[in-house]
Amino acid sequence: MQDIQAIKRRFGIIGNSRGLNNALQTAMQVAPTDLSILILGESGVGKEVFSHVIHSLSKRKHNDFIAVNCGAIPSGTIDSELFGHEKGAFTGASDNRKGYFETVNGGTIFLDEVGEMPMETQKRLLRVLETGEFIKVGSSKPQKTDVRVIAATNVDLMEAVRKGKFREDLYYRLNTVPITIPPLRERKEDIYQLFRKFTVDFAEHNRISPIKLTEEAKEVLIDYRWRGNIRELKNIAEQITVLSTERIIDVEQLIRFLPASSQSFNRFPVLSSGGGYGDEGYGNMSEREVFYKVILQMQQDIQDLKRLMIQLVRTNGGMSTNSGMLPPKMDNYESPMPYNPSPSSPINYPTISDSNPIVVKKFDRPYSNTNPTDDYNPAEVVEESLKIEEMERELIERALKKHRGKRKDAATDLGISERTLYRKIKEYNIKS
Repeated sequence: MQDIQAIKRRFGIIGNSRGLNNALQTAMQVAPTDLSILILGESGVGKEVFSHVIHSLSKRKHNDFIAVNCGAIPSGTIDSELFGHEKGAFTGASDNRKGYFETVNGGTIFLDEVGEMPMETQKRLLRVLETGEFIKVGSSKPQKTDVRVIAATNVDLMEAVRKGKFREDLYYRLNTVPITIPPLRERKEDIYQLFRKFTVDFAEHNRISPIKLTEEAKEVLIDYRWRGNIRELKNIAEQITVLSTERIIDVEQLIRFLPASSQSFNRFPVLSSGGGYGDEGYGNMSEREVFYKVILQMQQDIQDLKRLMIQLVRTNGGMSTNSGMLPPKMDNYESPMPYNPSPSSPINYPTISDSNPIVVKKFDRPYSNTNPTDDYNPAEVVEESLKIEEMERELIERALKKHRGKRKDAATDLGISERTLYRKIKEYNIKS
């Protein structure tokens, strides 16, 4: 068996992450067999490259290889494309036609986006995998074929099976050996290496100077989610190389090329539709609304904690209603949030504005268990209008000071993306 590094050089595979190496090692092990293989992975991770690796290392390497995108062929013609048809089988069938399973006999066929295959075609494919036979469209005569099938998909086929969109028996036939290619966000150590390769190759091909990234720009590049994976990374690398007027790319220049709609806010604490913290529900909220909701939820939690502590003091602190040793009632305490003891009831968040400030009442001193009958000063009413801009600025300055100006660590601590942090620093003119 060839060395894994030699295979990488031969097929231009860049990276040394564990997930990538494991997937490539599995592909090399099963390549000499005739087992059907299912390659799993998100769009743009390089599934077709793996199909070429498997074919080139198999005993069929000197025979034909063909890649078929099942999602790109209309459902009305895919049977004819794969299995052929007889003359007069349908309107426009003016001649006999060989399908891919006949022309690639003895070789390998790669069925990309197999999850998009129509149910009727799935039946035909299942018969090929089980018996090695197929029937042309418009014919009743079965034909033999010896083709190895490698399938790939970026959808959850088991979920498709549960929804009745994919045959369960076909799934298990294809899934004899699954190979999962990790997404780029799980291969962070490979991202800059890939980016550098794409920019240098593109610059050489177009006879222009290659670009370089500053250290901070590298960090932003690596932390980006890359939903389009390697395909998206290559597109961005080529765009920057040809469109940027500078050859040294800093953070501000880099983020101009990163789609804002694809930025990751998954680390930011927001409220889900169920009322708890989660990754859902931020898509339709502005950052100001997110801050409002987080602050209000934190205040509610604090009020609940205060009520719990008061209850503990009254019941477990050596005082009882019969002994008359209860601490003074908090008649002058006004909660900024309405309390609803029912966990299933929704929380009604108040509207915060200059005309409707949150009222916080502070006690001059805490209750004393030693002499609960002591008088205490009346609560002082402090009216304060919470300004999100000031709170944001203060939090950002504290985070930057805490992490000694390291923006990446500060962004992680704040629970926001680096892109948002850079924009806020510029917006508030914060010196870091």
